[in-house]
Amino acid sequence: MKGSLLFHQALQDCFSVLDSPVWMDSSTTAECRSLEAAVGGAQKMASLTGSRAYERFTGSQIAKLYRTNPERYLGTERVSLISSFAASLFLGDYAEIDFSDGSGMNLLDINIREWVPTCLDACAPGLAKKLGNPVPSHTILGNISPYLVERYGFSPNCHVIAFTGDNPASLAGMRLEEGDITVSLGTSDTVFLWLKKPQPALEGHVFIHPMSWQAYMGLICSKNGSLARERVCADCADGSWEQFSKSLKETVPGNKGNIGFYYFSVEITPPAIGIHRFNAQDEKVSEFSSNVEIRSLIEGQFLSKRIHAEKLGYCLMPQSRILATGGASCNADILQVLADVFEVPVYTLETTNSACLGAAYQAKFGLLFAEGMSFPDVVSTAAPHKLSARPNPAAVQPVAAWLHHFLGAQLCRLIQCPIPVGWHSFFGPQKNYSLSRPT
Repeated sequence: MKGSLLFHQALQDCFSVLDSPVWMDSSTTAECRSLEAAVGGAQKMASLTGSRAYERFTGSQIAKLYRTNPERYLGTERVSLISSFAASLFLGDYAEIDFSDGSGMNLLDINIREWVPTCLDACAPGLAKKLGNPVPSHTILGNISPYLVERYGFSPNCHVIAFTGDNPASLAGMRLEEGDITVSLGTSDTVFLWLKKPQPALEGHVFIHPMSWQAYMGLICSKNGSLARERVCADCADGSWEQFSKSLKETVPGNKGNIGFYYFSVEITPPAIGIHRFNAQDEKVSEFSSNVEIRSLIEGQFLSKRIHAEKLGYCLMPQSRILATGGASCNADILQVLADVFEVPVYTLETTNSACLGAAYQAKFGLLFAEGMSFPDVVSTAAPHKLSARPNPAAVQPVAAWLHHFLGAQLCRLIQCPIPVGWHSFFGPQKNYSLSRPT
């Protein structure tokens, strides 16, 4: 590119598709089903690529473009993710897709870290060449482009490290260690897991770990996060978070057997909608008192997260901890419930943007990896996480009994699955349920 031109001037004629789809697009259901059929079903797709076929993932979007506008696809030289495209701008050449962000495409085999030929062929012809070769997230792609040296004064010796996505970068920014789990309590809730032996399922996602490419990152997204908490706060606490916290203090762990699932919009994990309340007698009821409603919401949200985390292969370890972030992480009473449900201490990190921080850590790690430094070495001087809540020993037994007898049965009705194994300390004797979706 000529140094006299701005980026948008130099690139204005280079795109084969001017309006690329974003993650909110859900118009590719037919392509998703076709992709899953090509590999042998939804679970096979999850086992190969870390997720069942999702409408917002790159594979189905490429398939739709080829189906609806083959000329545009065939005229495309390179298909990039946002992350690799941004790296290309700094590199002055096509940047490779990193393993971690590439795991969210339904195209990369997370086990051998190569593109799945069957998936590529099911999307469009010649796709492998258009994607390039995926690389570890710490890879040095090359030196910065002469354009940026000339126009903005970068050092010609400046290296460009592979870029990754916002979720892998957030995991890096929170400095997860083996056994940790991050819970981001935002508009939507997101759970990040460090996994050594993942168990890809029909709900949730498994990505290649950005900072330890031989490990994995579990990802669970829930639409009804703070939006649901704000709705219940408005209805049951007159919009007062002080009253909301008071209600949590005034009710007991386990909520005397009452539990609810609050899906004001169609949920991602589990795929359900509606408000479902159950009393201690396992009967569906139409309403709770305000205090019971508030605890029912918070305990239900966190217990659901634990169920799905364990389904993906998460196991509690002696050093396990939860790293909480997002708007609701400033509420000590909500964090106390989180600690009680997971039976591990909860820590917080004072940062407003863990993804940006993680990207900076990734760049430093990429530079120092060749010198033999590990990611924990790179972040060893960072400020420590702040202890915010410890599990209450008095909460374990009532929550365990309630969860075993009520939550497991009702959530399994919603997601049509048995309770996962390995919950003996929290649930008491193991039991499987085979229940139908509620009407």
